[in-house]
Amino acid sequence: MPGKLSAYHAKRNFHITPEPRCEVVAPAERLRFVVQKHHARKLHYDFRLELDGTLKSWAVPKGPSLDPSEKRLAVHVEDHPLGYIDFEGDIPEHQYGAGHVDVWDIGYWEPQGDPLAAYKAGKLKFRLDGEKLQGGWTLVRTRLPGGSKEQWLLIKEKDETARSAKDYDITEAEPDSVLSGKGKRRKTDDAALAVRAKTETPAGNRKSRLPDTLAPQLATLVEEIPREGEWLYEIKFDGYRLLARVDGEDVKLFTRDGKDWTAKLPVQAEAIRALGLESAWLDGEIVFLDKQGVPSFQLLQKAIHDNRSDELAYFLFDVPYLNGYDLRGIALRERRVLLEQIMTGVPPDVLRYSAPIAEPPQKLLDSACELSMEGIIGKRTDAVYEGKRTEYWIKLKCRRRQEFVVGGYTEPKGSRKFFGALLLGVYDGGSLHYAGKVGTGFDRDVLHATHRQLHALKQKTNPFDRTPPDVRKADIHWVKPQLVAEISFAEWTDDGRLRQAVFHGLRADKPASEIRREEAKSVAVNGKKPARPATRKTAGNEQVAGIRITHPERVIDPASGTTKLALVRFYEQIAPHLLPWLRNRPVYLLRCPDGVTGEHFFQKHINRTSIPGIRTLDPALDPGHEPLMAIDDASALVSAAQMGAIELHTANATADKIEKPDCMVFDLDPDPSLPWKKVVEGAQLVNVVLDELGLASFLKTSGGKGLHLVVPLARRHDWDEASSFSQAIAQHLARTLPKHFSAKMGEKNRVGKIFVDYLRNKRQASTIAPYSVRARPGLPVSVPIFWEELDGIPGAAAWTIASLPSRLDSLAGNPWQDFAETRQVLSKTIRKKLGLD
Repeated sequence: MPGKLSAYHAKRNFHITPEPRCEVVAPAERLRFVVQKHHARKLHYDFRLELDGTLKSWAVPKGPSLDPSEKRLAVHVEDHPLGYIDFEGDIPEHQYGAGHVDVWDIGYWEPQGDPLAAYKAGKLKFRLDGEKLQGGWTLVRTRLPGGSKEQWLLIKEKDETARSAKDYDITEAEPDSVLSGKGKRRKTDDAALAVRAKTETPAGNRKSRLPDTLAPQLATLVEEIPREGEWLYEIKFDGYRLLARVDGEDVKLFTRDGKDWTAKLPVQAEAIRALGLESAWLDGEIVFLDKQGVPSFQLLQKAIHDNRSDELAYFLFDVPYLNGYDLRGIALRERRVLLEQIMTGVPPDVLRYSAPIAEPPQKLLDSACELSMEGIIGKRTDAVYEGKRTEYWIKLKCRRRQEFVVGGYTEPKGSRKFFGALLLGVYDGGSLHYAGKVGTGFDRDVLHATHRQLHALKQKTNPFDRTPPDVRKADIHWVKPQLVAEISFAEWTDDGRLRQAVFHGLRADKPASEIRREEAKSVAVNGKKPARPATRKTAGNEQVAGIRITHPERVIDPASGTTKLALVRFYEQIAPHLLPWLRNRPVYLLRCPDGVTGEHFFQKHINRTSIPGIRTLDPALDPGHEPLMAIDDASALVSAAQMGAIELHTANATADKIEKPDCMVFDLDPDPSLPWKKVVEGAQLVNVVLDELGLASFLKTSGGKGLHLVVPLARRHDWDEASSFSQAIAQHLARTLPKHFSAKMGEKNRVGKIFVDYLRNKRQASTIAPYSVRARPGLPVSVPIFWEELDGIPGAAAWTIASLPSRLDSLAGNPWQDFAETRQVLSKTIRKKLGLD
């Protein structure tokens, strides 16, 4: 789901506008809709339908009409968050959409058929059940010119709720808000908030003076979702635990170990003060949400370091004390009611209510993992608040993750600066046990900042109970064991070391002396441990497409938590789309035995380690080397993935005519700082040039940062002809559009530009295959797309192995349907236009 609200967030300054900054959320049982009357530069009506976690939105200049003969223009605009559904208020001047907004109508909608498929196809039929609008309606996409925005039509169906426009205009007859009435505003001022906050506390509380300190309740790591008891579930935020103490106007913010962070977080302290509470302890988490709305621990640390507290969100999830009453002895469900009342009407910006998510916990956990989040938190609704770790609060993680003590670091190697890896440990019985090292997850700024802290703590003695066996002594620098690092990892090895560790940041809120090895437990319910679920299939017991999968549970991508088995099953599922391209075509494998973050090697030829099912091609195709390989069926495809192959690269020719390429590839490789919009424009410009030459091109994402334009060829030309022609195209683009393109390799030659890589068209070169996975965090896929789709995709890594299957299920047609039948010749006329003849 990341990216759905990026356009919405990018257009708004939430420190100024009162509009909600909510994120993508799971759908409720019934789909909602809203029509908002928007007095912007011109009066219009915003028609919004809840779909796929957001509000799909259209601006309807004249508003809805009950007359089926009147087709009202509806301009498709950016998705809005579900929290926008009851937004009313004034958007300030100089802000996007400035003007007054009323909720003109609100209710539920019911689609006919699959709404996602219908939406993507451009014809959405549905029924409305609102305060003003009812009955059947249709939204249909048109081919009308409308700049960058899609033009749709909103049409009333002929049914019992239709009315002639001559007799009745619903926008004139019923102009007022259905929530507040004409000219009225909902109460959102400080006084109203204070009244709501001073609500009656439930039975079971006890009157008490405001405690000076409060120990937070902590969650226990568990193996499985509990099957007994009533639980609520929330996303596990990747941030800092923060408790707020309120005593009238005096507000203090404390970390979980009691450090006063009020001065670090002045904006959050002021937001708590504005609630108007007499006295309180509030419990929550401070986080930084990235552009996709996902918490980022490293960005959180940078924001705190740079005193940018206005960019942080404080999510509140409990209220252990309120207005003279100690609430720790009452049930969580009752404390949550009070907290929700406190937060009602508070703009969801700096301060937010961490609402429980009404979603089956396994589905919620799967969604969290798909979004590369840490996991979920479960809480017993009848539990009291205890200032310690209990099994009434639990955490389920996407992959293992905990804190470790830093006891040393190693020398950097190659181009790495500052240090190579951190040496990690956990305390047990007073001794610091060595637990392994971590060398990934750092960018240059983090390396530099961490190295400064390490250097200040250097010492001559080894703080561990033994010398790390996997590091050369000459490379080690010892440090005082005071720094605490947040680390995710795949598993513990038998000798007590971490496998596939990834650094997420240093923590300043937890003392090193408290760091222990975390072990998942079963959840106790009413004093009894629940029965363990059926044993998961162990290594060697899984078979996919007839191939035995070893170590299926191994995590190959720490960023998403994806296992080897998930990758293998993806390749089995994608085989019908991928195999037509692969058959009889030399394939080269990028093998990653230890996953995305481990060592990689490129295999072009059969070697001593045979891969079952992969066909050996004629040795004459590549004289002087071992034979090339080909993949002809799903079994061979799965077999390659089983042997650690993540990426599949292919030649531009098939084995039966290896000297005659059947396509040319133009790889658009942008400067990393170039906005995606410029990459899209670049692809469209290249396509214009090819079209002027009379050459059709087919488009696919690279799964990395760029795009590939593939030009089918009749198998008449040799490699030199294809290579020289593609080079001429690249040089023509660089010569005529020098601000956009470069035809020279090297980072210095593509600053602010796109390098048109024509070198893919040489005899020994290769390109990532369509529908191949990329060995990058998140496991993106190189995906063929329609040219018409290009404006609407967010980037070259738009689809991953988790999201691509749903695209293929809903896609109408094959973007490369005509590729095999399109055979083009580099004629003398075309070559002359490029100055080649």
